[in-house]
Amino acid sequence: MSGHSKWATTKHKKAVIDAKRAKSFAKLIKNIEVAARMGGPDLAGNPGLELAVTKAKKTSVPNDNIDRAIKRGAGLTGEVVDYTEIMYEARGPQGSALLIECLTDNKNRAASEVRLAISRNGGTIADPGSVSYLFTRKGVVNLPKNGLSEDDVLMAVLDAGAEEVKDSGENWEVHSEPTDLQAIRDALKEAGIEYETDEAEFIPSMQVDLDLDGAKKFMRLVDALEDLDDVQNVYTNADMSEEVQAALEAAE
Repeated sequence: MSGHSKWATTKHKKAVIDAKRAKSFAKLIKNIEVAARMGGPDLAGNPGLELAVTKAKKTSVPNDNIDRAIKRGAGLTGEVVDYTEIMYEARGPQGSALLIECLTDNKNRAASEVRLAISRNGGTIADPGSVSYLFTRKGVVNLPKNGLSEDDVLMAVLDAGAEEVKDSGENWEVHSEPTDLQAIRDALKEAGIEYETDEAEFIPSMQVDLDLDGAKKFMRLVDALEDLDDVQNVYTNADMSEEVQAALEAAE
C-alpha cells in the first residue's frame, strides 16, 4: 500500500519479511512478464523490463524465476501472457480515498473480487473519476536517512529532475515526474547514496487523518484488497497520527 505516511512506510517494511513475501514475488513476476511482452527480452533495449527486474532482485526474487518470467512474457516458451491494467476507485472509513491498481488476465474475476473485498470490509465502490482526481502520478524514490540531511539528498538529485524531498520518518522520499525516475536513480548511484524502493505511484493532494476505530477498519479493508492476486497496488490518502499508529500496533 502507498500512502506516503510514516505508518505506510512501516507497513511496507513489515510486508517484505512477513507471509506476504510469496504474494509480492508473484506480483513482481507479473510485472516482468508484461514488460517483456511489450518490449522484448533484452534488458539493454527495454528500460521497463530492466526496471522490473531490478525491483524483483531487490526483493530477492530468485534469478531462475526472473529468467523464466522474461522468456514467458516474450513468448519464448510458447505460453501466452495477456494482462489488462484496470484501476478501481473506492471510499474507505472517515472519507478516505483509495485507488486500486489491478493487473489481470480475467477482468470479470478481478472486478468481482475487488468489489466483494470492498463491500465486505466497510468500503464503497466510487464512480470513475470521483476519487482519482485527488491523486497525481509521480515518481517516488525511498531512501534511508543514514545520517543524510535533506540538503544532501537534494544536492544529489536536483539536476536529475527531482521536484522535492520529503521527510517520511526514517526515510527520505524524492518526488519527480515518472519519466525522471531513471535519472534520479542514476544520480543517487553516482552520489553513492543507496535507495530502497523506486516506483511510479499515485500521490494524494491532501491526506485524511483516521482515528483508531477508522484505522482498524481501514487496515482490514486494505489487507483484504492486497490479498487479491490481481491487485498490484493500493494507493490512499489515509493517514494516522503516531499515537493512533502506536495504539493500532498495541492492539494487534
